[in-house]
Amino acid sequence: PAANTTDSPGPKPTRTRWRRTSTSTTRPSPWAVTAPRRIPRPAATVRGELPGPSDADAGRVAEVEAVKIQFLARPRDSGSKVAGYLEGYQQVFSSVGLAACAPGVLKDFANSNIGCNPGNMSVFNSAWNELGEREAAERVREVIDYLLRGEGLDLEDRFSALVNGSASVEMKGFKEALLTRVLWVDDPGRFVPLLTYTGNAGKKEIARSIWGLRLPDPDSVDWSLGRLSVWSNDLLRELAGEGFEHTQHIGEFLWWAKDQL
Repeated sequence: PAANTTDSPGPKPTRTRWRRTSTSTTRPSPWAVTAPRRIPRPAATVRGELPGPSDADAGRVAEVEAVKIQFLARPRDSGSKVAGYLEGYQQVFSSVGLAACAPGVLKDFANSNIGCNPGNMSVFNSAWNELGEREAAERVREVIDYLLRGEGLDLEDRFSALVNGSASVEMKGFKEALLTRVLWVDDPGRFVPLLTYTGNAGKKEIARSIWGLRLPDPDSVDWSLGRLSVWSNDLLRELAGEGFEHTQHIGEFLWWAKDQL
């Protein structure tokens, strides 16, 4: 028999995906169309748009050099305590050491101010207590391992994923300052122990106050916090130049010089 075409369903209409944007105790929440997720441009492309050392005013650079001479003439301690601390935690953060270390070693790291101060750790400590040290330590291990050895994304974008919560691992309170501290411990030849990009004496503000350079705000997909944190670190280290004992010494200079110029 011939097919019955009168009752055959036509093509299914395209459905728009929706999500509930908020909840309310007084009335139903509104519905909104989900915005398409924007893919960030490749890091190598975006980084070329960041100001570099050659963008600093020559006169300003000369002023900074004069201040730097004053700073380097100042006496300072040997820093042996910091060197031992770095060596010890570099072993802890290795893939073998991270799996074997005691939970207290990781909690101590988050609350230590040796070399640099990560600030108020009340959110982290509360989360640690709520989870219990076994679960909390495992989450910290996962975060550190992903930051240092994760696959699929550049270091800068892994940093951003951990900050914004899009990574598959997370520990509450273990965000920008502690992630930067991990990078400093793991690679103290590259990373200066300045733990925030923006804020009180953040890397963005230091670049402006010392060299007059305007760095972007971390308010877009391309200019993510991870990218800006890592790239501004490299910029400040290069701008500081030679003559320092190590990156902690550079950090001390930058912290001091911002109030001298």
